[in-house]
Amino acid sequence: MNTTENTIGNYAPDFEIPGIDKEVYHLGSCRQAFKAIAVVFMSNNIPDVDSYIERLNQIQAEFIDQGFTIIGIDSNHRQESIAESFELMKNYAQAKNITFPYLRDPTQDVAKSFKVQLMPTIFLLDSDAVIRYEGRIDDCAESADQVTNHYLRNSIAALLSGKAIAEDYIKPVGSPIEWRSQK
Repeated sequence: MNTTENTIGNYAPDFEIPGIDKEVYHLGSCRQAFKAIAVVFMSNNIPDVDSYIERLNQIQAEFIDQGFTIIGIDSNHRQESIAESFELMKNYAQAKNITFPYLRDPTQDVAKSFKVQLMPTIFLLDSDAVIRYEGRIDDCAESADQVTNHYLRNSIAALLSGKAIAEDYIKPVGSPIEWRSQK
């Protein structure tokens, strides 16, 4: 199931979910603290996500002083308990040196409200929580050295400088979210 409606220019769905740091993150509070937020749907040990963690950390470092943050959200269904799931997420974040908040969406409601199907998928929000960019991080998951289009980085730079985002939608590619079976 792919998103058929264009989300660009619409308000992002609000959320209030826990992070691995034992804090609860509410989009409304986050948008008051930042000029721009990149919501990244991701999960532990997914090759399509793993290849991007270092680049996401670099983007976080590059723009944090300008009022920007990344928020990673794991919406994948898990067999283990929520406590065990958080522990696995913490271990992953430590192993990958994740420098941004990493949150858990145990009900999958956040992923459903954003209509996400693949990981990683990015939603770049302005301070009003309006979606300004949706899609890919860049054009080469396999190698940072071979990237020719820095979609997310360019979109953040444009948004923070008050310019129009040149390409506001780039179709995501990656691994499908594992959904809880409907009984």
